[in-house]
Amino acid sequence: MQKSIYSSSFAHEGLPCHLILIETMDSSQPRDTERERSSLIKRLDALYEYDREPVSENRLHGWKNFIAMFSGEHIAGTEFVLGPLMVMHGVSAGDFIWGLLAGNTMAVLSWAFLTAPVAVKTRLTIYWQLKKVVGPWLTFAYSAFYAFILCLMAGAMVNVAVTSISIPFGIPNPDYLAGDLLPSLPWMGIALVVGAVIAVLAVLGFEKIAHFSKICAPWMILVFFAAAIAMLAKLRSGTEGSFWEILSTKIFTGQPLGNNSKYTFWHVAGFAWLCNATQHMGMADITIFRYAKRWTQGFASAFGMFLGHFGAWIASGILCAAYLADGFTNPQPGTIALFGAGLAGAVCVVIAGWTTANPTLYRAGLAIQVVTPNWRRWKVTFAAGIFMIITACIPAVNANLDRIVAYYGLFFAPVGAFIILEVWLFPKIGLISNFIEKSGLSFSWPAAVSWFTPFLISLFFYGKDNYPFLSKMVNGRLPGWIDKLHLDITFLVGPEWILAAIFYLITVFIQQKSTPHPQFAGKGGLL
Repeated sequence: MQKSIYSSSFAHEGLPCHLILIETMDSSQPRDTERERSSLIKRLDALYEYDREPVSENRLHGWKNFIAMFSGEHIAGTEFVLGPLMVMHGVSAGDFIWGLLAGNTMAVLSWAFLTAPVAVKTRLTIYWQLKKVVGPWLTFAYSAFYAFILCLMAGAMVNVAVTSISIPFGIPNPDYLAGDLLPSLPWMGIALVVGAVIAVLAVLGFEKIAHFSKICAPWMILVFFAAAIAMLAKLRSGTEGSFWEILSTKIFTGQPLGNNSKYTFWHVAGFAWLCNATQHMGMADITIFRYAKRWTQGFASAFGMFLGHFGAWIASGILCAAYLADGFTNPQPGTIALFGAGLAGAVCVVIAGWTTANPTLYRAGLAIQVVTPNWRRWKVTFAAGIFMIITACIPAVNANLDRIVAYYGLFFAPVGAFIILEVWLFPKIGLISNFIEKSGLSFSWPAAVSWFTPFLISLFFYGKDNYPFLSKMVNGRLPGWIDKLHLDITFLVGPEWILAAIFYLITVFIQQKSTPHPQFAGKGGLL
């Protein structure tokens, strides 16, 4: 046996530290291999992302990185799924266009006026900001469930990429509507390779993700729109109709396909605004905007919303309609992109899946690190990557992506209301911000009540029409005005957020009024 001594200097919470490691080695093991392994581990450990403290001034970024990241993330794999979903749900052309304009405008304003100002003020991840506000127990629950949902979303993007890569290999894509519960083993093998690439990029951190998006986003925009123009010409062939007539009669016809429900202006506007509700109204993207120099960089989200959730949704809807018009079925992202733009379209789907999954898995890694505080970020990101690959191999995830997005927005959005009140309102009305942290409490009952009560109320209003067991229980027992309310889940996130804010303001007032603490004596306000 042989002992080796290593010395390393580092900073923890702004304080210089010095660490000496004594490592015992088996002399029978080649020293070069051990040194290479040790060097790799050290390089991975050095990928510091300010996980538990504010970002320093010298690590802030300008507009270009945020424009690139939003463009890459939102002109991406989900657009190949959500655009066709709008076609399948029979939204009309007018409802689609005006709904997208309204919803995407609201989304940009939410990022710019809610998320970015908080991020620039605190410079903390959502997880560490939340710990100050609601305490470690609720933060633990939030982080664990949020990481789970993020892995589902990243897995959906791996699925999108594999639907394209599988084509040249002649590997059939799974068809959920036809009853496929799992893909073939070769398909899973491709998912493993694609997921590994995404995990490596996510481990490298914010700067590398932004750089990757900066390279890919402009090219993806061109492929999306070029394919849409080509397919629009194909749909118009043999007719003299204007662009609007083609859009209204052959693409967004207003007639649902199969057993899908009918979408209206309100569905489209609500979904365009609230499909990222967790990121903006729920404050999750303070994790991203903590690197911004100024709060106005929140308007960089417009590049993702109007190039992605407007232009790319229209483009992918056109591709889907043209694909179905040619007699094909099972419109998967890879197949419709290959149909519309050939090899460039297939490659675009792969890159689009990566540019969405990279920042999503990055967020998931930071979330899991809260649950496993003694693990390095790169380790938990790779662990999240494994789960991401597993979920990519479940066709039901992509088939129900719109519902998954809606549910997770409904569940996480109230948390953003708490942070907004704590950061901006409480200091102005005499309430103490971060009361839970300052008083040494580990659980915030105001946050628990204000989070779960509005969520359950919203779930009730949706479930009374959509959950058979609940419909049987309440049928004929509700007041008439409640019975007549038929609300889709996408309509409930905004009212739920407002209700959560009202609940939180009242319950925190009660808590601070009834729980005097010597630390705050003589500081004015309520106590």
